[in-house]
This record gives sequence, structure tokens and C-alpha cells, in this order.
Amino acid sequence: MGHGSSGAHTAPSAPAAQRAGMRDRVDRFVREVVKFGAVGGAGVLVNLLVFNFVRQVTDLQVVRASIIATVAAIVFNYVGFRYFTYRDRDKSGQTREMSLFLLFSAVGLVIENGVLYTATYGFGWDSPLQSNIFKFLGIGIGTLFRFWSYRSWVFRALPAREPVTRAETFLEHEHPTAVPRADGAPAGHR
Repeated sequence: MGHGSSGAHTAPSAPAAQRAGMRDRVDRFVREVVKFGAVGGAGVLVNLLVFNFVRQVTDLQVVRASIIATVAAIVFNYVGFRYFTYRDRDKSGQTREMSLFLLFSAVGLVIENGVLYTATYGFGWDSPLQSNIFKFLGIGIGTLFRFWSYRSWVFRALPAREPVTRAETFLEHEHPTAVPRADGAPAGHR
């Protein structure tokens, strides 16, 4: 905020306020993507570790082992998203949130494992290395869908509040006789 010749505070210009608002939205989005990526990256590790562990210790088919791993990662990710990435989001409808999370996670599970299924049974690419490559590719495609759906439908942002542009204006409305105005006129007079 600048000072005019009288020393009174002046409000920022409309374009400057718009740029600041846009910068805030971009900064919040970047922080969200980083947090989503941190939780998601840990979820990918959980997914791949469980996938390879199940393949090593059982005789389950590739896609069945992958589905078990995906479910383990979904549980891990929900905790991370709810309590880290989207902890500041609306928590009033947790039944609705959980239902939508499970619905969109199931769609992501189909996308992720559909890629692995196609590679394994459609093209015969089923060596451990190939399975891990296509599992990882499926996770990546499913993650794009999950990011969009979780932020749009599951972990909804709380409504934005109007910013207080000047503390004097806020205080003047709260206590019109107690706060002198910046222009020297008595409080409460226009």
C-alpha cells in the first residue's frame, strides 16, 4: 500500500490487486500440487512395494496382485490427502467425502490396472520388469484423473472470505465511535 502526499494510506489499484489475487491462487495451486505429489509419491512406493511383495510371496496373477497393491495405496493416500494435502478443506460431509473418494479411487483403480491388464494379456508383456513399467504407467495415468477428481469433488475448498482491505475500515464498522478516521475527521462522520 502506498502513501499519498497527505500521508494517508491509498488502496492498491485494481490491476495490482488482480495480479496479487492471481499470484495467491497460483501459489496455493503450486503448494497443493507439491503436497499432492508428496503424498502420491509415497503412495506410489507403497503401491509398487506391495505389488512386488505380493507377486513374490503368492501365486496370484499379475492384475490381482496389482489390485491388492492399489487398494493398499488408496488407504494410505486417503490418510495423507485428508490430514496433509487437504487438511484445510471442508470436513463437514465426511460420509459424502469418503463415498466420493472411494468412487473416484475405484475409477482410478480401473484406469491403472486396465493399462497393466492390456499390456499383460493384450500384448503378452508380463516379465517382472514389464509389469512394473506398465504398473507405473497406469499409476501415472490414474493419478492425473485422481488429482482432478479429488480436488474438484472430494476435498472441496471452503468458500473464500472477503479480504479486509484496510484495518481502519474494518474497525470503523465494528466500533464507529472508538476509532478515529485516517483523514482526521471524527469517527463515524462521513
